[in-house]
Amino acid sequence: MTAFDLARAQFAFTVSFHFLFPAFSIGLASFLAVLEAQWLRTGSGVYANLYRYWLKIFAVVFGMGVVSGLVMSYQFGTNWSVFSDRAGPVIGPLMAYEVLTAFFLEAGFLGVMLFGITKVGRRLHFVATLAVAGGTFISAFWILSVNSWMQTPTGFEMAADGRFMPGPSWVAIIFNPSFPYRLVHTVLAAYLTTAFAVGGVGAWHLLRDAANPGARTMFSMAMWMAAIVAPLQIMAGDAHGINTLAWQPAKVMAMEGHFQSHPHGAPLILFGLPDQARQRVDYAVEVPKLSSLILKHDPDAPLGGLDRVPLADQPPVAIVFWAFRVMVGLGLAMAGLGLWSLVLRLRGRLHASPWLHRAAVAMGPAGFVAVLAGWVVTETGRQPYTVYGLLRTVHSVSPLAAPTVAISLAAFALVYFAVFGMGIVYLLKLMARPPQAHEATLDGIPIRSAGITPAPALDAPQPGAIGEHVA
Repeated sequence: MTAFDLARAQFAFTVSFHFLFPAFSIGLASFLAVLEAQWLRTGSGVYANLYRYWLKIFAVVFGMGVVSGLVMSYQFGTNWSVFSDRAGPVIGPLMAYEVLTAFFLEAGFLGVMLFGITKVGRRLHFVATLAVAGGTFISAFWILSVNSWMQTPTGFEMAADGRFMPGPSWVAIIFNPSFPYRLVHTVLAAYLTTAFAVGGVGAWHLLRDAANPGARTMFSMAMWMAAIVAPLQIMAGDAHGINTLAWQPAKVMAMEGHFQSHPHGAPLILFGLPDQARQRVDYAVEVPKLSSLILKHDPDAPLGGLDRVPLADQPPVAIVFWAFRVMVGLGLAMAGLGLWSLVLRLRGRLHASPWLHRAAVAMGPAGFVAVLAGWVVTETGRQPYTVYGLLRTVHSVSPLAAPTVAISLAAFALVYFAVFGMGIVYLLKLMARPPQAHEATLDGIPIRSAGITPAPALDAPQPGAIGEHVA
């Protein structure tokens, strides 16, 4: 493998690890805000218990996300210095805004969120939780703006030395043509990832104790999110696909497996084996004209194929083709599970269906797999460019020797699997512990000393012992 291949492998490895944690923390921060809001509104101790339960998990996930993100960002200067030099005047400020507006906000209020309730009071503590949740969204805003500009670059001027320089308006750079669609699609994916992780944990504990009030509540909230957000995600994905067809047609052709143009309606290839060398899909299972109906909302609309794109400018079709099907297949499965839970909820059997609970446990990791598959579609489908249509990936790499990159890649692999492997095992142990409903103190501090008087709740036979202080 060349230094170029190894640099790409290293970035793919580190960004895949990193992307798992923000995808979870974005949704989990909002979930914590909802739990604390419900606690303040109802006084029910079950929400306080769940807040404390998931706050520990959020703290670990947030820390792992920060560490993996810092390591990943150094590669812009080591392995991809040419890209950083040429595109830095545009993407550098955007990434700096992410640190100044989001990371400082998250890091500052996270301390209050974790340790400050006995010092600042419940309502100000809730403001801190909202600030952290807002910070995760702001972080996603800036990072996705950077990535979207690389996909659909606008608002720049090309300098004489080949560098991308900001144009007269930063609005055109930040709100580039694909950014709104990518932002909505990615944030909804983060919410779904969290919903199915929380739902899987809740279902796991329901299978062991169907009367656990914390498990019942978290499972119910997660299934509401699945039932509502999964259909919205399908609609957002459809809009994003149409936008991608307009700005990155080669990516959509690879997703669909369309090597040949279809002047009178394109079929939807459900499955097949793409053969890029021969420019065809072997053993294709097709639905006539359905691709044109989905992408153009007209079954007879013409659709172009990769036969219009030189082979050197085509993305790796097989990877994009199958990653897209993994993402869509899991998205449909999520929507199906959400619908199933809604039907059982209306029948009053949401917490009394072991088969639903088993399915929710099996689908617990589905969101993480889906966001990784979607990221592969986005990034691999952009190839062979780092800045789409303007700067090739092969021209963006640093002039390094292959052994140098190979050693760093091996070191990353060893450290990541050791450190993050232990972190993930610890997270699973935290999730395996059932939410407790009768803890009257926290760190030895009685509940009422903090001015918190838990209200009697229907799910609490001993109201005075259930209201739990948050860490």
